This record gives sequence, structure tokens and C-alpha cells, in this order.
Amino acid sequence: MGKKILILSNHFITLYNFRKELIKKLVEDGNDIFISMPEAGENNFFKNMGCKIIETPVDRRGVNPIRDFGLILNYIKIMKKLKPDIIFSYTIKPNIYGCIASNLTKNKQVSNITGTGATFLNKNFVSMIAKMLYKISLKRSYKVFFQNSGDKEFFVNNKMVKNNFSMLPGSGVNLEQYEVCDFPSDDEINFIFIGRVMELKGIDQYLECAKIIKERYSNINFYIAGFIEEDIYKEIIDDYHSRGIVNYIGFQKDIKSWIQKCHCTILPSHGGEGVPNVLLESAAMGRICIASNINGSKDAIDDGVTGYLFETGNAQDLINKVDKFLKLNYEEKKQMGLVGRKKVERVFDRGIVIGTYLKEVMKDGERKKHLIKTNEKSELNDYFGG
Repeated sequence: MGKKILILSNHFITLYNFRKELIKKLVEDGNDIFISMPEAGENNFFKNMGCKIIETPVDRRGVNPIRDFGLILNYIKIMKKLKPDIIFSYTIKPNIYGCIASNLTKNKQVSNITGTGATFLNKNFVSMIAKMLYKISLKRSYKVFFQNSGDKEFFVNNKMVKNNFSMLPGSGVNLEQYEVCDFPSDDEINFIFIGRVMELKGIDQYLECAKIIKERYSNINFYIAGFIEEDIYKEIIDDYHSRGIVNYIGFQKDIKSWIQKCHCTILPSHGGEGVPNVLLESAAMGRICIASNINGSKDAIDDGVTGYLFETGNAQDLINKVDKFLKLNYEEKKQMGLVGRKKVERVFDRGIVIGTYLKEVMKDGERKKHLIKTNEKSELNDYFGG
């Protein structure tokens, strides 16, 4: 008999890009799928698949429990009405506020830490609030999935989880969708940055690298694919583009064709990643990856074998690694890409992720005991110091 499954998400795109195969499998297995996420014009994709959409506003910026109190109440209302057998959640707010709601309503929730973004890169008021919220939510939840060992250790060391966690190989990659394609010729060497254009993603190091490498070599192209997230970079990117240092191509729906065109993907992120899908997808297509030595990226790349890792925030070290890559002959570059594909097949197949979730669905209906007080009002007061 199928289960009633509730999925909490903060955005259609992330659910579509990384969870659609899982959701499709859950529907095919006869489960009743409900998806709570903000309104989006593309919501019909999951409706047409057979899912029921519950449009739920989620403010994706900042962590403010007072401002977000309405989201907790919405989640409580949804859970009380549906009485789901299991809940799956992704990203910080569905994880934290979903867990608070599921603890109150005695529902079974599996949270996925898909990366922490900038939240814990600096010690400040926001990171302090986030730690507190994780402690009062995830510690009492049924299960937490981590995508890289660094995040797991951070959460364990800061007592934000108990022994209620397991590991996943990131979000995994669809090996049929991202298959190996012919390695480009060496007539021109193409690098690509894929992601939001912002300081946290290391765009400054990428631009500096492009500037220096273009001065040394004549047959090199540096592409940037993604939205400009921080306004300060609009003028900078326009300047670099006009001078031919980089080629800004904006957000690309069909990123595969650009990965195929390029020899190497560069991700200079400063941190907060899960296991970056841009690295997994590029490696799956037989492309070399160069990334900063951060949690998640170092899970995806075997340094010197499938690509290169460089010191985070160090543009000169990135330049050195790009230079090292360029000095490889054509066959060495091609073989490095193929070894990367083999690693993805072995470790990061999305089928592994789907199988892990299916095991949670198949488990018997027992609920893990939660520390529930006498009524919701008293619990909410406990959570927020009332």
C-alpha cells in the first residue's frame, strides 16, 4: 500500500533539478505525494506527474524566527490536515521550521542538509541564531541526511544533531542525462564558471585568474554562466566582458551544451556547498574540475587525479592550478576527465540517493519518540523563549 508523503521545499527549480527522479519514482510506486513550496509558474510539472501542490510562501533570505513564525504555523496546519506517513525536506528553512512543526505534530521528518551557504562562514548574530534553531529542531527530528563529511562533523561538534544522521553522496547526478561526450579539441581551451555571480562563489578569484591566464596564452576562453546576484558585479562583469577577458553568457537553461563545449569547470566557492552538482555534472560528462578546497568540493574531486583543488580565496593558487592543467597534453587532459566520470559512476550515481530515500519510505510506520510537552502552545513558547 502506498504512503502519504509530504515534501517541503523553498523553490521549484531546486526540486526540479535535483529531486525530480526521486519524486517520479515515488509516484510510480503508488505513493500519494504532496509538495509544499512557493507559487511558481512551472508548478504544473509536478502536478502533471501526479503530485498535489500546496502553495506555501517561503522567504528565502535571512533567518529570523519571529518573521518566519507564520511559516511554522503553515507547516503545522498542513501536517495536521494531511497526517503524512513521512516528510522530506530540503534547504535551511524547510529543514528547521519543518522539523519544529513535525516535532509538534508528532510526524516523521527526514531533513537533507544540502549545504549551509554563508550561514556559518563567519561567527555573527545570524550564525548564532541558526545554530540555536538547528539545535531545537534537528536534534529532535527523525533523521538528518548530510551530503559531505565536513558539514556532518560541524553539526556533530556543535551539538546540532544527536545520532539521528546518515550520509548521502550529495544530491547525486543523473548518469543518463549527463553522459560522457567527446572531449573538445585543443585548438582553443575553454573554462567555465557556473553559478550565481557573487563574492561567496569566488567570482573575484575567477576574474583574476582569467585576466592573468589570458595574458599568458592566446587560445583560452573563460565563460561565466549564471545570474549576477550582487549588483556590484554588474559593471565589473560588463567591463571584463567588453575587454574580452571573460565571456558572460548569463543563466543557461541548457547548461549541458556549454559543459560539452568546455574542457574544464572552475568552482572557486568560499564554502557552504553540499556536494556541488555543477562539479558532479561536469565530471559525469568527462570534464576536468578545478575547485577551492572546501567541504563538498573536496569530496567530488580527487586532487591531481580527476581535477585540482586550490586554496580557498587564493587567486594565485587558482592560476597555478589552471596553468598546471594547461601544461598537460591532450591525452592526459582527456584521461583525467574520464577518471572523473568513473568516480561519479562509483560514488555519486543519483540512483544511490533515490535508493536511500526509498528505504526510508519502506520502513514500518513506527514513529521515533519525540520529547513532546502537554500542548502546542507550551512547546512554541519553549522554542522561542515565551
